[in-house]
Amino acid sequence: MALCVLHSRARVGIAAPLVTVEVHLAGGLPALSIVGLPELAVKESKDRVRGALLNGRFQFPLGRITINLAPADLPKEGGRFDLAIALGILGASGQVQAGRLGACEFLGELALSGDLRPIAGVLPAALAARDAGRELILPTENAAEAALVSDLTVRPAPHLLAVCEHLNGVRSLPIYCPDQAAVCAPDYPDLAEVRGQEQAKRALEVAAAGGHSLLLIGPPGTGKSMLANRLPGLLPPLTEAEALETAAIRSISERAGFDPATWLQRPFRSPHHTASGVALVGGGSNPRPGEISLAHLGVLFLDELPEFDRRVLEVLREPLESGRIHISRAAQQAEFPARFQLVAAMNPCPCGYLGDSGGRCHCTADQVARYRGRISGPLLDRIDMHVEVPRFDLSVLDGPAPAGASTSATARARVAAARACQQARAGKPNCALHPREVERDCALDDNGRRLMQQALARLALSARAYHRILKVARTIADLAGAAAIAVPHLSEAIGYRRLDRGSA
Repeated sequence: MALCVLHSRARVGIAAPLVTVEVHLAGGLPALSIVGLPELAVKESKDRVRGALLNGRFQFPLGRITINLAPADLPKEGGRFDLAIALGILGASGQVQAGRLGACEFLGELALSGDLRPIAGVLPAALAARDAGRELILPTENAAEAALVSDLTVRPAPHLLAVCEHLNGVRSLPIYCPDQAAVCAPDYPDLAEVRGQEQAKRALEVAAAGGHSLLLIGPPGTGKSMLANRLPGLLPPLTEAEALETAAIRSISERAGFDPATWLQRPFRSPHHTASGVALVGGGSNPRPGEISLAHLGVLFLDELPEFDRRVLEVLREPLESGRIHISRAAQQAEFPARFQLVAAMNPCPCGYLGDSGGRCHCTADQVARYRGRISGPLLDRIDMHVEVPRFDLSVLDGPAPAGASTSATARARVAAARACQQARAGKPNCALHPREVERDCALDDNGRRLMQQALARLALSARAYHRILKVARTIADLAGAAAIAVPHLSEAIGYRRLDRGSA
């Protein structure tokens, strides 16, 4: 009898729990069984492993082979355990040195030829391997992604034979050294490319400074999508921890793909209005992240907001408040982060030309009300700022940009200064302040309270809208370098609540 124990990683949400692979050889009729809640692809690994060992000129042990993937109550999926299972069989049969297996973790799918094929979700496993203090051996195609994790020894291998030579001390696998020149600096569209719309650009800067959600309302062709595309360029650069968190989500999402060269860029997601609720928030029998998680620490842009199915939009209400989404299924639960910044755009009416001086709009009041009614009051209440993007004189498009026009770089510097004030004061952006923190950091003077009482009476604001106005006013004061909220800051913040229910 012989026993070999080695380590791999499963995939549950953005976590990578440890899986101990135990291979036991015993006498008896030839048989191979895998236990420990393996799904079909894991069960099929026995045929891939047998073919890889035989084509690598290894001896496949005769007798009964039992492979246990512990813990037994954790579902296992995919071909990520193939390499660990093959090495466990070789270690138990004495064909590789089992003593060197404990210092490493192994990931990779095996081809019948013994070649190692890449797998999805490597980055969470790399983070967990670093925390466990072990080296990571994996397919060559996954090395650049795993090497994003600092202080981790990554050894890529093209073939099972190369891994066996390393473990037997014949030829060491090289340690992967990432090419820093291959990492692309974040490249965002510049705010200076947007002509006119100074009020909307000001609102965009306020939204970036406080992390506030934003709704842009205007006729077609006035620059709503251009403004939304430029918001990531106004946000401060991602820290290494934040970049790894967003990259880990992209790593486990087969739909999104993952390019390690762009791991420092803030996400910008723009799903089509036909997207389903599962596509937006995530789901499936084996939960996968949706658009709100793929936009984590970045921007989620919903163009043509009223065209989305109302039931789909309603699923955004909880993540907008909590910054997380918990997906429960009968066999598995997963939680994904979703601290995204929502930017939405809509036309003022079904035809899009309400208020146009040319008289092109023929929508009735009932049609306009039904169109805007596609967005529920509770969801609209959770959007901090509602900003008009009106039609402008096309003469502003002629000639060079006006002198002194704000660029993304200059706006980003102001945003960074305001964010630094918020971090020093509360340790978080203003959008994330709790009610007790709002009372502490967003206190009003007598003039401000009188103005706020008038706004509450005339606009029929909810308690949530009241707090969101105070948060936006606090951000405006931070951009101005003011220690306290003054009436001009509060007036501007109230002006960003044009679509509240009950407004005139």
